[in-house]
Amino acid sequence: MADPYQNNTYQQQGGDSYGTYGEGGGGHDGYGYHGDDLPQEEDAASDVTEGHDEDDQMYEGEYQGIPHPDEVKAAQRATGERSGAAGGDAASELEELSEQYENIMDDCGHGSFQWRLFVVLGLALMADGVECFVVAFALPSAEKDLCLSNAQKGMLGLSVFLSMMVGAFLWGGLADKVGRRRCLMVALAINCIFSFLSSLAQGYGCFLFFRLLSGVGVGGTVPIVYSYFSEFLQMDKRGEHLSWLCMFWMIGGVYASFTAWGIIPRYGWGFSMGTEFQFHSWRVFVLVAALPAVSSLVGLTFMPESPRFLLENAKHDEAWMILKQVHDTNWRAKGKPEKVFTLTHIKVPKTAEDEFIEIQAATGTSVQRWALRSLTLCRLVLKNVASLLSKDLRLSTLLMAVIWFCMAFSYYGLSVWFPDMIKHLQYEEYKSKVKVLHKERVENFYFNFSLENQIHKEGEYINDRFISIKMKSVRFEDSLFEDCLFEDIRSTDTVFDNCTIRSTLFYNTDLWEEKFLHCKMENVTFDQSKQGCHLQSEEENDVLVYLVSFLGSVAVLPGNIISALFMEKVGRVRIIGGSMLFSGGCTFLLFLSFSQSALIALQCLFCGVSAAAWNGIEVVTVELYPASKRATAFGVLNALCKMAAVLGSSIFASFVGVATAVPILLAFAALMCGGLLALKLPDTREKILQ
Repeated sequence: MADPYQNNTYQQQGGDSYGTYGEGGGGHDGYGYHGDDLPQEEDAASDVTEGHDEDDQMYEGEYQGIPHPDEVKAAQRATGERSGAAGGDAASELEELSEQYENIMDDCGHGSFQWRLFVVLGLALMADGVECFVVAFALPSAEKDLCLSNAQKGMLGLSVFLSMMVGAFLWGGLADKVGRRRCLMVALAINCIFSFLSSLAQGYGCFLFFRLLSGVGVGGTVPIVYSYFSEFLQMDKRGEHLSWLCMFWMIGGVYASFTAWGIIPRYGWGFSMGTEFQFHSWRVFVLVAALPAVSSLVGLTFMPESPRFLLENAKHDEAWMILKQVHDTNWRAKGKPEKVFTLTHIKVPKTAEDEFIEIQAATGTSVQRWALRSLTLCRLVLKNVASLLSKDLRLSTLLMAVIWFCMAFSYYGLSVWFPDMIKHLQYEEYKSKVKVLHKERVENFYFNFSLENQIHKEGEYINDRFISIKMKSVRFEDSLFEDCLFEDIRSTDTVFDNCTIRSTLFYNTDLWEEKFLHCKMENVTFDQSKQGCHLQSEEENDVLVYLVSFLGSVAVLPGNIISALFMEKVGRVRIIGGSMLFSGGCTFLLFLSFSQSALIALQCLFCGVSAAAWNGIEVVTVELYPASKRATAFGVLNALCKMAAVLGSSIFASFVGVATAVPILLAFAALMCGGLLALKLPDTREKILQ
């Protein structure tokens, strides 16, 4: 009678440098699938294992084609002794694994499992999109609580991209060595924790620190999400479904705009505990903005690790179980639960890196072991980063780096420039309506109405009362105030320049000494001045700020849909090159009009076309690199993207109100350069994922 376990034991061939499941008789496409007509005795397997005593040393996985862990380790040690011979066949082994894995995913199909993972990873990508807007939306209100200067506000804005740049590089590199799912969960957990703490921070230093750490966490989502999801997709589904996944970034922008508009303008809502703790509506928005990250983190607890990552790291049994889970979940949802997962044979390359860490872990104290593991991990990550410039990958990496940089520089630069230009046009229109009052003399008058957008020159105000009013954009120049009372005043952009103030009381106002420039004061009293900074509320929460961001995010939808539908038909290269060149042409339309409505329309057009280019860039980045370097490459390129975003937003913002042609020409040059270089990229439509 034949041995029933003959095809289920782990074999190490004499001349092979890889391990196998079974001996692979009669497999499909070079790996051991047995046909559906093969007799299956799954129930018998579990019944037999249930009653074994300790002498038999049986375990249930052996009946499913999973090697015993002891056999795996023995085979790994044997492989290490022949590492020299194995090095010569490494490329062919990886190529064979890629082909086998593609066939396995074809057999597993695309269905319920991928859609669940799609939603969970989409929420993580949504968290990244939200992060780009949180500080920008919260800042107008946050500066009131935190007393921020212009320099501090600028630093907060830049810190978002700087921290996300660090996060992309860090988590992208670790995901290739530690695991996609584990790194993504840790990154999202860091984002959630420090987002919560930033909503409670009462000082600028703490708020900046917590937002930096929050950005470092969420910065790792983009490189991990695309690498993770791509390894569960078939070749003919990859481009389309990765493009659909990109929509979640747009949804994040819409979510941030909508919730900010619904929460932040209600700045009057909130509570305080003495004078040390304030909790206003902008802090509620910061908490609500973290919900996508929390939801994704919860969802990931029910998702498995990427089996491709596990196979790259010789974790055969775990990979087999996950592939079986994907197969069974999909076919059960399609109404075919009887379809059996028949994989018994996978060839997997061997690596010595994990073995090195395991051997060294047995010596020294726990601190020394932790330090050694961390040092080894850092070395492996940096080695992986350096390998992106190896002979085989150098050209692809340089091309992708330039394309990522050009796209991010123009996209994020114009994303800042458009709303800033709209604000500038509003300000110019507001200034054109300023009312100038010259040499007015007002005596014994009671001001009980607000003063707005006025300049008072050489006026005289004798025994006047300014009580419970607002002053917005009011300037007093060379004026005299004598025996006056200012009580319960709230001001915005109000200045007293070269004025003489005598026998005047300022009671419960926000008019501080900084607002009196070169003024001469005699017998002036400041009593119970208002606490806080920029006490105005509704003026700075202009609904147009949220509307512009909302429209820009929604405009991405057509670009996402078109790119998803045509990614496989037209090809990644044409979509990237065509979209970037067309986006560059859109920038020239800005010379035709600088009205507010024209800028909003052109921003929507630019964002919609750019979305297609972004989708193509991200799909190609996934497909150009092998599994062992995929997340690392994506992380490095995404970090470069964030650096370009910092440069673009800083440079473009500096030209607002100074020179309109310079940002347009810079964006045009960057997009044209990136678009032309994109046409040099290889077509990866029918490329098996390495």
